[in-house]
Amino acid sequence: MRTFTAVVEKCLETGLFVGFIPGFPGAHTQGDSLDELRSNLQEVISMLMEDGMPELKSEYIGTQLVTV
Repeated sequence: MRTFTAVVEKCLETGLFVGFIPGFPGAHTQGDSLDELRSNLQEVISMLMEDGMPELKSEYIGTQLVTV
């Protein structure tokens, strides 16, 4: 088993939760709730890993506040 960090946003137009795994090509989806989003991400990642673990293109570090 592997654990991945998902970045989650909420689309203000649709109200959907949108999530992706940084650096993991194709690992993105959406859902009506956070639980549905997590389930959808698990499904997408499982499908992408059927042929083996792809080489990640980047690593999630965190967030940073920017004052303008």
